[in-house]
Amino acid sequence: MSGVNTIKYLWAGIFFIVLIWSGIDPKDQITWLLEILPALIGAALLVTTYRSFKLTSIVYLMILAHCIVLMIGGHYTYAEVPFFDGLFGAERNNYDKLGHFFQGFVPALIAREILIRKHVVNGRWWLSLFVICVALSFSAFYELIEWWVAVISGGGAEAFLGTQGYIWDTQSDMAFALVGAISSLVFLSKFHDKQIKNVVG
Repeated sequence: MSGVNTIKYLWAGIFFIVLIWSGIDPKDQITWLLEILPALIGAALLVTTYRSFKLTSIVYLMILAHCIVLMIGGHYTYAEVPFFDGLFGAERNNYDKLGHFFQGFVPALIAREILIRKHVVNGRWWLSLFVICVALSFSAFYELIEWWVAVISGGGAEAFLGTQGYIWDTQSDMAFALVGAISSLVFLSKFHDKQIKNVVG
């Protein structure tokens, strides 16, 4: 078995192990389904695009990490994940902020790779601007989904929304996504560029 196949099966193995654990007696079945649905959709997209547009290993790794964050949040609900209650003196459980950080960090990497490899924009500054805009758009769209779910469910989606009574929850969620997107560009761009060169050849 080649190294690429080993990594591929390891990725799938970790994904399904965490998914199965997440689905065993979750705090709330509906919330669990809503929270892990993006991970399932993402995994399906990766499978269907693997042959036609194979991503770099760092992007696949970060997508897996994001999926795990989603599945942990789905199992406990974002307001009740262990070890995040009162963390750093906070009055609420801030696991959702970790989730929104990843919601900016990972889509930024994906957008960056697609924009570079498809030659969509020219220049590093334009690339960075577009990447951040894509990440923030993704975050804003997710906030709209949360709102639609709350409206459709008649306000019974508190566990999914995870606001915990914090009136600035939506704004702070998007702020964490912005920090995640910028962090992705600052800390991983050089390494990502090297991996893109290896994939493109």
